[in-house]
Amino acid sequence: MPQQLVPHSLQSSTLSDVLERVLDKGVVIAGDIKIKLVDIELLSIQIRLVICSVDKAKEMGMDWWVNNPVFCSQAPQGQLEASLAKIDERLARLEVSSPREAVPA
Repeated sequence: MPQQLVPHSLQSSTLSDVLERVLDKGVVIAGDIKIKLVDIELLSIQIRLVICSVDKAKEMGMDWWVNNPVFCSQAPQGQLEASLAKIDERLARLEVSSPREAVPA
């Protein structure tokens, strides 16, 4: 009985190589879940997940984080201070208009 050789791959990929390829090209994972009872749709969930680099996302037109102040590292400091001043002023008015009885400690 002749012995058969098992072909071996000459190239090996490390985790960093695979991650670099995925971020460079991008991966889309999509799934739909529907729950029906007697032809009445009770629940419908659509899941879309895109994994890619920031550059690739911008190339595809997905740059929602650019204009979102939560993700902006250069948040306007003046707006934050003005907002806090308004909150302090409102709190002071509320405390004056409805004084609470002192609660014993």
